[in-house]
Amino acid sequence: MKTAIVILNWNGEELLKKFLPTLVSHSPNATIYVADNASEDGSLHYLKATFPEVKIIQNSQNGGYAKGYNDALKNLTEDVYVLLNNDVETTTNWLEPVLEAFQNNPDWVAAQPKILDCKDKTHFEYAGAGGGFLDRLGYPYCRGRIFNSLEKDEGQYNDTLSIFWASGACLFIKKAAFLGVGGFDEDLFAHQEEIDLCWRLQSKGGTIGYVGTSTIYHQGGGTLQQGNPRKTYFNFRNSLLVLFKNAGGTVIWWLIFQRLLLDGIAGMRFLIQVKPLHCWAIVRAHFSFYCLIPKYLKKRRLWASRKPYWQVRSIVWSYFILKNRIFNKL
Repeated sequence: MKTAIVILNWNGEELLKKFLPTLVSHSPNATIYVADNASEDGSLHYLKATFPEVKIIQNSQNGGYAKGYNDALKNLTEDVYVLLNNDVETTTNWLEPVLEAFQNNPDWVAAQPKILDCKDKTHFEYAGAGGGFLDRLGYPYCRGRIFNSLEKDEGQYNDTLSIFWASGACLFIKKAAFLGVGGFDEDLFAHQEEIDLCWRLQSKGGTIGYVGTSTIYHQGGGTLQQGNPRKTYFNFRNSLLVLFKNAGGTVIWWLIFQRLLLDGIAGMRFLIQVKPLHCWAIVRAHFSFYCLIPKYLKKRRLWASRKPYWQVRSIVWSYFILKNRIFNKL
């Protein structure tokens, strides 16, 4: 299986300097591309001067994660894409276990490795951890990460299994499957577009996999820091859009109503924590969602599926009321 590793970059010169040398040494059998989203720093100069073997794809604008990858991947010919953040540290033999799992599981269309924290390599990292799942209201959580609680890696997720969504920080995906569902939803711009993609892949009969014998380390916040209100805006808005677009049945309106109430509680919590900009980000996210409902009704007609998507009825109830902080206790 010919493999293309594609790094989406925007003003990430320092991250490329930090992480690209290791990636190149650990990936001798793959073709490495850097898809640059119209960077204004010295990223391209650094690449051309230091790593001439790395191929450059120059996007004409910063279309975010979704459009950036859609534009970058449309002319590649490899069988498998590995969509890799520019703030990821790879390890020896990180590619082979996932590619072998694709060979052994023909129904797999996408997958992720185990993702640990680059800043604390004994613990799982927020964006993907040991594989992603959803609750009935569309809130995402992971094995090894529920909300902001991160588990220590003690080998508990060194297995191989099917999951609901694979992390966009390191997403292995078959070219045919990616193109078959039309790529990423560009209206999402950034954040949770990988959840939407994995949901649509499964509605077409594909399976999303996790391979715990492959490990990477993710720094996180390479483009938007966790405490950035813009990140809060995209997370809340896109979570609503993804749920509305993909969850089947008329019950969706009841689910959305519950989500809006819980988001309101989250906004009040931000106010109590003296984070008014994050509260305002949730308000803006809701109004943006309302404005996009007509457009997403059309997408809903194409993609909404009654297939089961949730493993836990309410991760909010389990986490905040029952105090379950560990995936295996859910």
